[in-house]
Amino acid sequence: MLAATKMIVSLLKLRIGVAIAASALAGIAAAEGAFPSLPTVLALAIAVIGASGAAGAFNHYYERDLDRLMVRTKSRPFASGALKPGAIWPISFLILLTLSLALATAVGGSLSAFFVFLGAFTYGIVYTVWLKRRSVWNIVIGGLAGSFAVLAGAAAVDTVPQLNAWILAVVLFLWTPPHFWSLAAAKGDDYKSAGVPMLPIVVSERAWTMAVLTHTAALVVISMVPLFYGSGLLYGLGAGIGGGIFLWKSWELYRAPSKKTAMANFFASLQQLLLLVAGVTAEAVVGPIL
Repeated sequence: MLAATKMIVSLLKLRIGVAIAASALAGIAAAEGAFPSLPTVLALAIAVIGASGAAGAFNHYYERDLDRLMVRTKSRPFASGALKPGAIWPISFLILLTLSLALATAVGGSLSAFFVFLGAFTYGIVYTVWLKRRSVWNIVIGGLAGSFAVLAGAAAVDTVPQLNAWILAVVLFLWTPPHFWSLAAAKGDDYKSAGVPMLPIVVSERAWTMAVLTHTAALVVISMVPLFYGSGLLYGLGAGIGGGIFLWKSWELYRAPSKKTAMANFFASLQQLLLLVAGVTAEAVVGPIL
């Protein structure tokens, strides 16, 4: 049972799915309409996790040849041989995606479901099939998956996502590249052996660390914009503290690039996302303070 659970968690990339669902929750919290009921929020979260899981499982299936070449991924179900390839798998993933979109439509509406679909399509097809093996822009464009989750959450509340939701979507778009570039730098040997053109593998240290620092600085600045449009202290604390930690670690990475500082920046990016979502959610529950 434990082994099967671990396989499901790995296959569906549920850790990423939870982060994507948290982004959708941030979109709900940032929306200007009435906060939906808890069952609605949970149902939309399940829909987002399901769609993300379908895209993640397809990523495992499609990239099984690459995954065998990397220490970090060679134990994944298809790469390790624990699951054998066959037409049943893509069909199963498509069914999971379809059910997830149906649930998103039922609880969030057609626009919310459309954004959920765009997130899954961006990760499963645009990133995995079209860009990852071919372009250094792979994760930059792939970052739209998280942005679409924010908009899916907002669209479940508002007919059309409002300004603060779009701002958060931009923040998520800017967040993904430094998050993954930091991991790619720490796991550089893996990506080199697999021939994946992640930015830290194909350009100089000064160039990719500057790209990380620039993206981080931009997202921190943009994450402060909602303070001028009605957001209050709780949001400001979450965005400010998380952004400050992330920016400081990105600066340390730029000054002294190493696997240690790259992993420190990777974890700082997770802290930033957690605190940002916490700030948005707390303000939606409590209301603006100051």
